[in-house]
Amino acid sequence: METVISICLGIGLAASVGFRVFLPLFALSLAAYYNVLELNHSWQWLGSLGTLITLGVATLVEIFAYYIPYIDNLLDSIAIPLATLAGTVVMASTLVDMDPVITWSLAIIAGGGTAAAISGSSGAARLASTASTGGLANPVVSTVETGTSILMSVISIVFPIVAIVLVVLILFIIFKLYYKFKPSKN
Repeated sequence: METVISICLGIGLAASVGFRVFLPLFALSLAAYYNVLELNHSWQWLGSLGTLITLGVATLVEIFAYYIPYIDNLLDSIAIPLATLAGTVVMASTLVDMDPVITWSLAIIAGGGTAAAISGSSGAARLASTASTGGLANPVVSTVETGTSILMSVISIVFPIVAIVLVVLILFIIFKLYYKFKPSKN
């Protein structure tokens, strides 16, 4: 059961990484620092004070940068590879006492894949928002993404099994929003 919870935690945090790269890493670092959850032995450094402070500052910079018009679209272009990497890291760090082959396979496929799918969809939704509203709706999109990342991070840490259901729901909502804002090909 501990393995299932670790996988759910990792996928939930990886989904959260798809919205904001540093926020879930900060939440994971905070939870590890206060011994709320156990990290893989190779990733214990994520729970250190230095890492916590660094990720906290990076989180604040990232959140505020998404409110600057057109910088948000630039950030989205680099967010997908960063989210894939961060999703892999959060997944690998939460898988405790597993064979390294299984750990890294799950981390790359489930963690990196989930983060990349959400980040790519989220970036596409923002691009559609920029195209259809001239960027006026982008602060709303940024607020929703940040709120979703916070909510997913907390739920993933406190209720990891619920996080899996929310990941599926979030993917569904993102795709619906994308098609709503997608410019027509007339």
